[in-house]
Amino acid sequence: MLRTRDRVVTERKRPRRTRERILEASLALFNLHGEPHITTADIADDMNISPGNLYYHFRNKDEIIYELFQAFERKLGAALVVPEEREPDVEDLWLFLHLVFEIIWEYRFLYRDLDELTSRNTKLAAHFARIIEQGTTTVLTLCRGLARSGVLQANEREMAALAHNVVMVVTYWLSYQKLRPARRGGDEANLDLGAYQVLALVAPYLVGPARELIDKLGDAYLH
Repeated sequence: MLRTRDRVVTERKRPRRTRERILEASLALFNLHGEPHITTADIADDMNISPGNLYYHFRNKDEIIYELFQAFERKLGAALVVPEEREPDVEDLWLFLHLVFEIIWEYRFLYRDLDELTSRNTKLAAHFARIIEQGTTTVLTLCRGLARSGVLQANEREMAALAHNVVMVVTYWLSYQKLRPARRGGDEANLDLGAYQVLALVAPYLVGPARELIDKLGDAYLH
């Protein structure tokens, strides 16, 4: 039998575990079926809990979405960084893109239902705008570093346009790939292709071994 103190500690932990389970189940259902098609009743049913139990932790679906978005935002923020101790190279850009696409895939419902979510939730829209701005700044910083290293030849205006185009393709890649014929390896395989397509925007400005690396990556992902 649990002592009183142990029982109190256990009861305090139980709501946190249930809350985490609700978030995990919601993320899986949103990713699989699309957020607009899932209700709080669906989530409760999937977890085999009562709707009242779910509402004890979240008053509505928007609260669930916002907490998932905060987790996504923290992970993405950690990825939107550039090396501080040296100038970046093309492999840094490649790694950066892979990390970003992996995080987007983990929370893919946010991007597949982007217009729907941001049109009805102004707070979410504001946060997405900040993510886009941060992503653009990161890509521009990477491009400037590549230019200083002599492997990228572009002026400031070209690099600014390039940064905006990179973020635009990354943001809408999942929407675009839904319209494409199925590719061997499924949707996850298309993430590598998405990373390559973004690098293809940068390729015309690269010179020397950096450009050769992009050509090799193209051979790997386009055949």
